[in-house]
Amino acid sequence: MGWLADESGLEKCAANYVPLTPLSHLKRAADIFATREALVYGQRRWTYAQYHERVSRLASGLAQRGVKPGNVVATLLPNVPSHAEAHFAVPACGAILNAINTRLDLDTVVYIFEHGGARVALVDSSLIDLAERACRILGGGPLLIEVPDDQAGVPASGRHPLYEDVLASGDPAFDWMFPQDEWESLALNYTSGTTGRPKGVVYHHRGAYLSTMGQPISWRMTLFPRYLTIVPMFHCNAWCHPWMIPALGGAVICLRDITARGVYQAIAHEGATHFGGAPIVLQTIINARDEDRLPFDHIVEVFTAGAPPPAATLAAIEPLGFNVTQVYGLTETYGPATECTWHEGFDALDQDARAAVKARTGVLMPFMERITVTDETMTEIPRDTVALGEIMHRGNGVMKGYFRNPEATAAAFKGGFFHSGDIAYVHEDGYIKLADRSKDIIISGGENVSSVEVEGALMHHPAVALAAVVAKPDETWGEVPCAFVELKDGHTVTAEELITFCRSRLAGFKTPKKVVFHELPKTSTGKIQKFELRTLAKTL
Repeated sequence: MGWLADESGLEKCAANYVPLTPLSHLKRAADIFATREALVYGQRRWTYAQYHERVSRLASGLAQRGVKPGNVVATLLPNVPSHAEAHFAVPACGAILNAINTRLDLDTVVYIFEHGGARVALVDSSLIDLAERACRILGGGPLLIEVPDDQAGVPASGRHPLYEDVLASGDPAFDWMFPQDEWESLALNYTSGTTGRPKGVVYHHRGAYLSTMGQPISWRMTLFPRYLTIVPMFHCNAWCHPWMIPALGGAVICLRDITARGVYQAIAHEGATHFGGAPIVLQTIINARDEDRLPFDHIVEVFTAGAPPPAATLAAIEPLGFNVTQVYGLTETYGPATECTWHEGFDALDQDARAAVKARTGVLMPFMERITVTDETMTEIPRDTVALGEIMHRGNGVMKGYFRNPEATAAAFKGGFFHSGDIAYVHEDGYIKLADRSKDIIISGGENVSSVEVEGALMHHPAVALAAVVAKPDETWGEVPCAFVELKDGHTVTAEELITFCRSRLAGFKTPKKVVFHELPKTSTGKIQKFELRTLAKTL
């Protein structure tokens, strides 16, 4: 099917077939956009020619330190230029990038270092103690390369090789190692699921490349955007945006700390035209103090995801000069996979109705093949806004699978679709609307929190007999963990003591923000009925 009767001499060859990879974007940009601004950080800026040279030097420096094709190189970095450079340099030396969440607790960093097998880790000086402790626990671990940030007042510890020294020792003419097969692994990203331990999501070059080509269509991007880094580069590789911007000759404006003042300065002074972020970022802008606001004369295009944005948030931010498009995806789909595509039929709606439409999860992006919502039998649900089902994904923008976890991979791909675990309904026009996340996941400030992990921490306290954790609505973070606890007979403990106890074991965003001492509702078989607790948490 689809073949000519005689295709002799029509085989793939070097002239007509090249494996797809986002590395191509920077290679091209270094030539045709050589003198254009590529990276901006405070008063510092680099052209594409300089960006390419620094990436080449880093790739060479990593190779000099024993990194071989197929090895993993980790990062513990905020959104600074070195992190953007690593997105190209690590694959350019044939390795796989493992960008680690900088907000994680020690135990989880230890797990990721060990499970991912990183040979080298690029670490911000503010996190060097965390990385050192992880290596001590492992009795080895990756070689640490320290990345100080003088501009942010983060000096080097002096205990490890420095990032700029590694670049200085590298070869600016280093020959990049492009993939021989576009299915080769590009990145390893750990995500929290319904169990406490994160799973390692593996990206291939093909999927990332196609994401970088499809998202500009969805974002209505033209040449030379000025992209503000708000989505952490450790989160789905900032939705593949660091790899995407060089294709358009744009500039990446790095913002280490996300504040309303920082966002406004990037827009007003650096001309930022696009950024992505969770709804909490929109609230930060809406609630900015007058002294932090700055005037600007262009519309800023925003992708928002991480949790469904309230229609009221969308209605409040757009008059400030922002056009918001909701997107939806998971780490397993390279970040955004659906978009709330706007069309002329929505223009006639009043403001409230427009905001309600913009709060929809939307339709599949151009690089995805199919996204649907199905019932338990994997039958597509009716488009009636009533029936609920699970969002399913199919296409080149779906991960290779979970690293060293074939059972979880097989379960995720059962029936020929990626099972998101997210519950939605469908409008008559085919637009999906997320109704609920998978039952145990709490989305706090765009970060996944496993209720099982938080419950496990609580159960370590000697006074706790039973604990259940659910999402509690929060104006700032969208959702926060709320713990319901039954105590052992004869034991007493305060809510504040339990929160402090959890804080010593968990990352801050995973720590319960409220603890309620309450008998847990259970089924006849002893299963905790969390839906009742979720309802109760909304009233607290």
